[in-house]
Amino acid sequence: MSDWEEIAQVSQVDPGGRLSVFVDDYPALLLRAGDDFYCLEDVCTHDGQPLTDGPFNGTSIECPRHGARFDVSNGAPLCMPATAPVRVFEVEVRGDAVFARA
Repeated sequence: MSDWEEIAQVSQVDPGGRLSVFVDDYPALLLRAGDDFYCLEDVCTHDGQPLTDGPFNGTSIECPRHGARFDVSNGAPLCMPATAPVRVFEVEVRGDAVFARA
C-alpha cells in the first residue's frame, strides 16, 4: 500500500463537483458529494474511456461513451456494458487538504 499523498484542497472541489488528479501516478478523478469525497481511477473498465466528463449524481458516475455506470464509493459496475469494477482509492480529509492513497 502506498503512502498518503495530498491531491487537492477542499476548496478546489465544490459539492457535486470533480477534479482530475493523479494518485500514485494513476490518472484519477476526485468527486465530491456534499461533504464526502471519493476518488477513483479515471477509466471506464468497459472500453478505457475517461470518466472525467460523465454525469455524476453523488452516488454514481456514468461513462460518457457507452453509458456504463459505477458506484463511486466502491467502484462496482451498476449497469452494462461494464462488468468489472473501477479501481477506487482511499480518501481522507485533513483540515483543508484532501489526501488519497492507492
